[in-house]
Parts: sequence; C-alpha cells; structure tokens
Amino acid sequence: MKLHQLLLLNLIILTNIIDVGGQEKYKLSEFISEGLEKNYSLKIARNRQEVAENNVTHGNAGFFPVLDLSTRHTGNVTSTRQSFADGGTGSSTGIYNTTTNAGLDLRWNLFSGFRVQATYSRLEELRSQGELSTRLSLEQFIAQTASEYYNYIQQSRQLNNLEYSVSLSRERYRIDQERYQIGAGSRLQMLQSRVFLNADSSRFARQHEVLRASQIRLNELIGADDFEVLIGAADTSIIVNKELDFEDLRYLTLEQNTSLLISSISQAISEYDRKIIGSRSYPYVTANTGYGYTINTFQAGSLNHQQSLGMNYGLTVGINLFDGFNRRREMANATIEIENRELSYQQVRQEINADLTTIFRAYENNLRLLEMEYENLETARENMEIAFERYMLGALSGIELREVQVSLLEAEERLLSIQYQAKLAEISLLQISGRIMEYI
Repeated sequence: MKLHQLLLLNLIILTNIIDVGGQEKYKLSEFISEGLEKNYSLKIARNRQEVAENNVTHGNAGFFPVLDLSTRHTGNVTSTRQSFADGGTGSSTGIYNTTTNAGLDLRWNLFSGFRVQATYSRLEELRSQGELSTRLSLEQFIAQTASEYYNYIQQSRQLNNLEYSVSLSRERYRIDQERYQIGAGSRLQMLQSRVFLNADSSRFARQHEVLRASQIRLNELIGADDFEVLIGAADTSIIVNKELDFEDLRYLTLEQNTSLLISSISQAISEYDRKIIGSRSYPYVTANTGYGYTINTFQAGSLNHQQSLGMNYGLTVGINLFDGFNRRREMANATIEIENRELSYQQVRQEINADLTTIFRAYENNLRLLEMEYENLETARENMEIAFERYMLGALSGIELREVQVSLLEAEERLLSIQYQAKLAEISLLQISGRIMEYI
C-alpha cells in the first residue's frame, strides 16, 4: 500500500472516531454569541454597569428637596408635692400627661457651592466608567474564547498528526512482524517496532485528554451546564491575518483602548472629587418648612387637653469659617490624587505602547517563521514518503526510518505551534487596539 493511500485511510478512520457521539461543532462567532448570553463574568459586569446607571439621578446628586412625614407620641407620669407661701401644702400623685404630634417637614439645600452639580457630573463619569468596564470584560471574554477556540483547533490537528504517526508505526510493526515470520528480519527489529508503536499510541491517548480539556474550557467560557456534551470547532485550520499594520494599530490603540479610556475617566472623577471638597468653602443656603398637628392631654391643672395646628418655615444662610484645617488637608490630598491619576494614565499608556510593540514584533517574527515551517513540512513529508518506500524495500534501517518519522512529527508540531502563536499575537493586537469585536 502506498504511503499516501495509508494516510487517506487513517484520516477517514480518525474522522469517524472523532465524530462518534454526535459532537456539536460551533463557529467562533457562535461560541461568542452563546457566551454573551450565558457567561457569568459578563453577567456580573452588566449588573455592575446597571448599578452605576441607576445611580445617575438628580435626587442622588442632591438637586431635590427632602420631605419627611413623622408622628410621635410621648407621655409622662408624675407626682408632685407643693409648699405655698401662706404655709399651706398640696400634693398630687400619678398624674399622666401625653403629647401626640404629626407633621410634614421639607428641607431643601438651595446652594452649597456647586457641590450638587459636581456630584451629578461625577455620577455621569462613573456611569461611563461602568460602561467601559463592561466593554473591557467583553473584550477579555472574546479574546479568551478566540484563544481557546484556536487552541482546540491546534490540539485537534495535533491529534490528527499523532494518529498518523501511530498508523505509520503500526504499518512498520506489521512489516517487521511479517519479515520476522518469514525469516527475512530479526526479532530485535520487530520488538523495537513494537516499542515505537506503543510509545506513539501512549502519546496519542494523552493527546485525547488535552483535547478534552480544551472542550471543557470552551464549555466553561460559554456558560454551559453539562460538561459531558462534546463540542468542537467548526474550523479545521488556523488562518492568520497577515495584513495588520503597526501604525494603524498604534493610532487605534491611543484612540480607543479600553484600559486607557478607563484611566482617562478616573482623572475626570478625581477632578470632581476636588470640586466637591472645594464647595465647602462657599456659603450655603438651606430652606426648610413644615406643617404639623399637636395634641396634649393633662390630668391636672385647668386644662384637660390642648390642640395646635400650624406651619413653620425658615431660611438658613451660613459659611464654615474654620474646621480645624481639615478642608485644606483634604484639598491638598485631592490635588495629589489628581497628579497620581495623571501619572497612572501615563503609566497605562506606556505599558500599552510597550505591549503593542512587543506583540507586534512577535507577530511579524511568527509570520516569517510560518513561511519557513511550511517549506520544512513539505520537505519532511517528502522525506517520509521516500524513507518509507525504501524501508519497505529493505534499503533503510529501522532507526533511520524512526528519525525521519520523528522529524516529520516535529515539523508538524512546530508549524502548529507557530500558527497558534501568530494567531494569539493577532488576537492580542486586536484587543489592544479595540478591534476585538471583529470576531463577533
């Protein structure tokens, strides 16, 4: 049997083995869509964003007055003893008096040094920060899913390569066994072939575990409940985008990198924090009014009970003249915090630029290596064809055949590894530059 015919036969067998059990196969976009609905980390991020959105109200900032309705009932029991100027005395025991009141009280902070306006603007920035945090979680999820998706393809193809290696070792063992049986080969050669077959079969079995672990990880990312369900990637090869341009990526990174945008918003929030502290240096104006009803009952004296119903109002204007230098201390700390946020922004910008440059250089290098490894793989395959034909003719030793076989497997592994590393670099570059949504 020709080597290419053997390859085709084993590929058909392997495909049938993998497809047993009705394995589901998803495209990358389908994995992402499924995860967008079920992934727990994304659900938590969305809930936090909703909290930030709910907080953006004029009432939370202090624009509106506060209206309270209250009621209260009190009583007291007293005993008194009196001595009069004319020498007489008087006493009373167990006198029970009560007071019941109810009323509406309204308080409105009319002016507090623009604190209310600064607080509302701060809440808006926190909402924007919440939206960006959700976006960051989404980008991380897409990057993780894409990385695992292509890892699954890499491990699946590695399983194919190992299956092919097992088929070669099995065919070699068959040939050596037949030669030994007819006296044309040695028992040592046959036993050595069996050792190689067992070693390749063991590695093939371990690769099944690696592939299964990748399937479980994909299930976890999309929020699946049943980890026993077999899932796989619809794609069978890793296609790397070779058209990424460094200057375009750098421009997009500085404009729309999510971490950089979050850091920029943190700067704005620290500015509003300082304004809120500074508002305490201004005068404040507070209005209050109320409407109440009171009834008193008496068990002694000339009155049995007394009722009152009425309205009260007031206007307070004031300014804090001295608070133990706390305001000055807080302003100094707020100024330092603004400087820290600026330094943090510059640090994030520097780190992102460094990551972009490093990853892009790795991306370029992997693209160069890909061309080389494609050529190496073609050469290794041709060598395998020639070596196997010569081995069947008895013109090549078993050790030499094994070396050629290992060289082919290593060439396939190197190509898969470089393809995957190049794809990871592509994913990272799209994530840094804010283009990761292209995978949806």
